[in-house]
Amino acid sequence: MRVWKHVEAAVDSPDRCGVVLVGPHGVGKTLLAQLAAEQVMSEDGRSGRARWVVGTAPGRAIPFGAFRHLISLPASGADIGRPAALLRAARSSLTGDAGDLLLVVDDAHNLDPLSATLVYQLARAGAARLVLTVASEAEPPDAIAALWSDDLLTRVAIEPLDRAQTAAFVESALDATLDVADADELFRRSLGNPLYLRHLIDGGGLEHVDGRWRCRDEDRRPLSGVIDEYLCALPEPARAVVDYLAIAEPLARTDLVALVGGEQLDTLGQAEAAGAVRVGPDSDTSEIFVGHPLYADRARAVLTAEHAHALRVSLVAQLAKHPSDHVSDQLRLSSLAIDVPASATPAAVTDAATAAGQALRLGDVRLAERLARAALDRSDALAARLPLAYALGWQGRGREADAVLAAVNPAELTETELMAWAIPRAANRFWMLNEPERATAFLQTTRSRVTEPTARSTLDALAATFAMNSGNLPRAITLATEVLSGPAADDMAVAWAASAAALSSARMGRFGDVDRLAERASAAEHPGLLRFTVGLAQITSLLLAGDVAPAQELAKRFTDFAELQQPGRSIGEVLLAYVLITKGEFGAAASMLEPAAATLERTGYSWGPLSLMLLATAIAQQGHIAESAKTLQRAEARHGTKSALFAPELGLARAWTRAAAQDMTGAIAAAQEAARTAERAGQAAVALCAWHNAVRLGDIRAVDPVTRLAAEIDCTVGNILVKHARGLADGDAAELTAVAEELAGIGMAAAAADATKAAARLGPQQR
Repeated sequence: MRVWKHVEAAVDSPDRCGVVLVGPHGVGKTLLAQLAAEQVMSEDGRSGRARWVVGTAPGRAIPFGAFRHLISLPASGADIGRPAALLRAARSSLTGDAGDLLLVVDDAHNLDPLSATLVYQLARAGAARLVLTVASEAEPPDAIAALWSDDLLTRVAIEPLDRAQTAAFVESALDATLDVADADELFRRSLGNPLYLRHLIDGGGLEHVDGRWRCRDEDRRPLSGVIDEYLCALPEPARAVVDYLAIAEPLARTDLVALVGGEQLDTLGQAEAAGAVRVGPDSDTSEIFVGHPLYADRARAVLTAEHAHALRVSLVAQLAKHPSDHVSDQLRLSSLAIDVPASATPAAVTDAATAAGQALRLGDVRLAERLARAALDRSDALAARLPLAYALGWQGRGREADAVLAAVNPAELTETELMAWAIPRAANRFWMLNEPERATAFLQTTRSRVTEPTARSTLDALAATFAMNSGNLPRAITLATEVLSGPAADDMAVAWAASAAALSSARMGRFGDVDRLAERASAAEHPGLLRFTVGLAQITSLLLAGDVAPAQELAKRFTDFAELQQPGRSIGEVLLAYVLITKGEFGAAASMLEPAAATLERTGYSWGPLSLMLLATAIAQQGHIAESAKTLQRAEARHGTKSALFAPELGLARAWTRAAAQDMTGAIAAAQEAARTAERAGQAAVALCAWHNAVRLGDIRAVDPVTRLAAEIDCTVGNILVKHARGLADGDAAELTAVAEELAGIGMAAAAADATKAAARLGPQQR
């Protein structure tokens, strides 16, 4: 078979770590995956075993839902609030056994984000051979789609049968020869889909008349109609099994037997014999799946709301009889119980507010929102409002988050409750509502009401973050240092203080402090977005050390799907684009920043204005006058106190936009003002870069501030920038040519090109 040769070659390819089989529902992807797995396992000298994971539509809503049977994930472990640590632990548990790991992922388009991220990381690290199937009708998670777009797996398209193959398939099943016209009709109806043909044959859709096999029905039915007819023909108990699996898949055999009735012990056997269900492919489990994903899809499509509710009530009651300490199991049970009346919810079910907190700490903000809303419907307690506010805020829905928190009367709260309520409200006011002054005042008022040292330390750490974003770096450093040097700081305080201090230090040119602070912030592993602040600090430090390639590798880590959902993914792309602009890859940077900016504009984070500033710069340096001007206007409109830290970047965007319009005098003036803005704010490293932008634009007077700042912050790139500024000021073409070579050598291609152009303008007599 021609397609098998492609699959076989892809599986054996040393240039990829596996294959992904993409095709329509029902074309035989799972069978090919089984054959591919057997091919891998038969390789000479191979040890280890094959492990199977099956993505399901219900499981896509549960973090690590598809990997429940393969990884240990206790609900109360220290890593539960640290998604990155969870992913490391999951990888370790999968790859820790002796031998080579082969991981087969069936229906990978139905993986939850954490599971998809884990698969991507295994592929990127080369830690496993992978065989995946993906339905072409479905939209897979970004992490799965990136497996072939990033050239980690070979994508093989699995097509339906052609006319001749269709005839051969049916003739083999019937042990008969088809008339040409009948073969044509079968191909027209089935479109070569093997699942359609199998149901047509097994379901009595063909009749033998006058020595010919013909379709019973006059009109062609779609595949969904064929499956609907098949499901309707199932015995009632077998259909009940499919309905339960349509709501919660997979389920243990014992649970299904209990759900459909103990007196019908042969029900599963009947369902298996009819092909309606199957035992999971991993031999270590006795879990039951539907015979084909379309069966569950069609069963869900016809379930009434009342029937679906009744099924969930029964499922919750049954699954609660054997509580699990696996967080995925707990979240699945809590999710099923969302619309189950409290009076009918067993005590073993984790309450919705607690489950929302678990989902939040796993980074699944959408599930957290669903669970928190369910909790709020049952109780107006603060415990329900807090995870809901966080979930809404992390999605950039600040007004909704504020409304949730505004309903709380702080006078009725204990000091612990006051802290839990005040922190998200202050953060939401600062970023999402664009009220930084009110947020800072609110924080100070709250601090005056608390006495516990840890609480005060946490509030001071958040104040340091506010100060940094507002551009007051000395204040940020002072507050952060006090927090980090004291004994009372908890993980949240450490994460805020250390990340603020790291980025402040990087922009001030205190590069010796950056890695130490970054390590301390990362060790706290706060589940929010602070890791990007740390990332920008480290990238800034690396770029000014001339380590452009390592800076790009670091930036890529923030876009390699360790970032599970938006806006994290877009912020990671901003970091990578920041490096690409330094490298002169303006087109690549702009293509990355355009969707990122569109996403981040809808949030209140200061990353939104920054993304627009960088986008305007990237567009302008490609010479697109109108588009860069329009983007600059968007950046200016969204810039304010909360993004004052990035005021120099706005000035540079303005400079390059003017340069694109051939207003070189205005461009140099804007770059000079950006540099002075950075200096006034104590951002010496940023000021050095801004003055260098002025040099690139033709400023012959920038040599003094460049020399002064380079001496002040003592970085590798600073020495090159001094040569660039002096070469331009002296009209020394030879020096500019040498500088261009140095800049190109460290990866700063755009600056190198500008130095080369400046040398060329001076003419050969100056060389």
